[in-house]
Formats: sequence, structure tokens, C-alpha cells
Amino acid sequence: MNNKFDALKDDDSGDHDQNEENSTQKDGEKEKTERDKSQSNSKRKAVVPGPAEHPLQYNYTFWYSRRTPGRPTSSQSYEQNIKQIGTFASVEQFWRFYSHMVRPGDLTGHSDFHLFKEGIKPMWEDDANKNGGKWIIRLRKGLASRCWENLILAMLGEQFMVGEEICGAVVSVRFQEDIISIWNKTASDQATTARIRDTLRRVLNLPPNTIMEYKTHTDSIKMPGRLGPQRLLFQNLWKPRLNVP
Repeated sequence: MNNKFDALKDDDSGDHDQNEENSTQKDGEKEKTERDKSQSNSKRKAVVPGPAEHPLQYNYTFWYSRRTPGRPTSSQSYEQNIKQIGTFASVEQFWRFYSHMVRPGDLTGHSDFHLFKEGIKPMWEDDANKNGGKWIIRLRKGLASRCWENLILAMLGEQFMVGEEICGAVVSVRFQEDIISIWNKTASDQATTARIRDTLRRVLNLPPNTIMEYKTHTDSIKMPGRLGPQRLLFQNLWKPRLNVP
């Protein structure tokens, strides 16, 4: 199991002299780059269930990010701020990661845990996410750890029953509230988004009057900064936080 994949940098810099020595050196560097890329791909494919382990339907990757509140970020700086924790392919591998991770309720500041299918970055602009959206639930303090665990266990257990639509889930720890969300690929598929909503209510045991907000990633991208849902909350309308007994 690979806990972290190191980025292999492509070194294309250097002079483009036409003499034979530099040409040979460049060819050698090109071969090394291709070899490194091949090795990197092999590493990514190596996350498989161990002997006698229980495989998941999809491989998943944990990510972590921490942001300075109130400071809009570009997609490039946002991507650089997301740290990959590790990828797993079985139930046992998941618990080995999860049992050593800090619970969301114990995080401080503007921190986020992301759990996405392997190969999908927790970014609106990712190809798997760009035409999708997310269901958002705002929680009063003290509920994030339980709701996050119930949500990701339901996701890993394929309880949403929407095929390949689920991309991942996020828990966002903020100063006055916490937010959980589940992302799907196709925002325009109302039947799918409705099924995700209903399953989310069931697995989190939400009261009937709980306010759930669906937001497309296209709308999020259009808003200034990257904290679209939070800005929407204060600029357009106030929605009460969930108070689960």
C-alpha cells in the first residue's frame, strides 16, 4: 500500500545546443523522464487489496487542506495547498488510515478532510467534477466527527446506489460551524441528485426539517474566491445550521 505518491518532476530545462554531446545528454534525460513516468504510473496502480482483505468497489484517496480564512485563493494555490494522505483499496486498508487520523471535531481553524475516488482531485475544475455539484449540510459544533464517519462509511459501502456518480466527500471545519458535503458527477441529473439527498438523510439520520443545499460546481467557480458556499450564505440568504440531537 502506498501511503503517499511522490511527484516526479519533468526536467525539460537547459540549452538546446546542436552539438552531439548535448543531443545525447538530452536523449538520455528524455529516456529517464519516460522511465520515471512509467515507474510513477506503476506505483499508482500498485494500490491493491492485500491477501484475505475485503476489496472496495473503488480505490479511494484521503486528502487534507488548511486555509487562511477570508483570503480568496486561485485554483493553482488551492491545488498546491491540498496534501495527499494516502490511497487504499480495501476495508482493512481504510481502517489502518482512519484509525490514525485526527477526528474532524478535534481539528482547528479552517481545515478540511477530503475522501475522493482515486484519480479524482477534490477540486471543482477536475474533469470528473466540473459538470457536477454537491449536497451541503451545515452542522453546529460537536457533530462533525459522527456525521463524517457515517457519511464516508456509507460512501465506501456503496449505499447511495447511483452507479459511478459519487466522486467524493468533504468535511470542512470552521470557527462557528462545520460543513459536510458529498460530490457527484452530473449536476443536471435530478433523479440522481434526489436519490443522493434521500440516502444522505437516511445514513445521517437527519430530522425532516433539515435544510440541505445543492450547489453546482459551475456556480461555485463563478463566485469570487474559492469559498463559494460560505460567501453565498452571508451574501444571499441565511440558512440555519443543523441541530441533530
